[in-house]
Amino acid sequence: MIEENLRVVLRSIEESRAKRKLADPKEPVRLVAVTKNHEVHEMREAIACGVTDIGENRIQEAREKFAALERDAVRHLIGHLQKNKAKYAVSLFDLIHSVDTTELAQVLDKEAAKIGKVQDVLVQVNLAREATKSGVYEEELQPMLEAVDNLLHLRLCGLMCIAPNYENVEDVRPLFRRMYEIFQRTKEFPWKTANIIYLSMGMTHDYRIAVEEGANIVRVGTAIFGPRQY
Repeated sequence: MIEENLRVVLRSIEESRAKRKLADPKEPVRLVAVTKNHEVHEMREAIACGVTDIGENRIQEAREKFAALERDAVRHLIGHLQKNKAKYAVSLFDLIHSVDTTELAQVLDKEAAKIGKVQDVLVQVNLAREATKSGVYEEELQPMLEAVDNLLHLRLCGLMCIAPNYENVEDVRPLFRRMYEIFQRTKEFPWKTANIIYLSMGMTHDYRIAVEEGANIVRVGTAIFGPRQY
């Protein structure tokens, strides 16, 4: 099942990339297979089928699974991160998508310094201003990006957003398009050390539209592994 599902998702990404109007249709899109609440044997199967990037939401679950999983994939933290878990995050993950406050960035910087690492991060943007979601509001974004850019043990690599789960998925398109415009503007700023290359947006229900509107990382779980087992 995983192999066939993965084939469908990859084909959909390619079809969506070809429909781009603003973003470069030739730019590759990284697929992060979200393995939250899925077993290690499913992760291994996905990697064997060609998955190169896996995403986890929770530190404790990731610690247990990564201990049993050979390091065959790039590891992404895509869930909300509490400051008291920062030391685990920098030791476990290659890219942290969910940096949502300057305070969290500062703690991550200190923990990365302790292990001699420069941690790649994305800043999460709450473009829809949803009270139930984390992320910085658009008007607060630039000062936070500059603060992260000044931290010696973090490397700012781009932006992430989670869109509302609209009943009509097409309603998400203007938000993704606006997010791409913010991403383009962010790339043009004269950063000190930041390397703004990633725009992470889109999940199982809306990744096709996200790719059409310029995402170059999508986070897909259910469409690959089936419904999560809780």
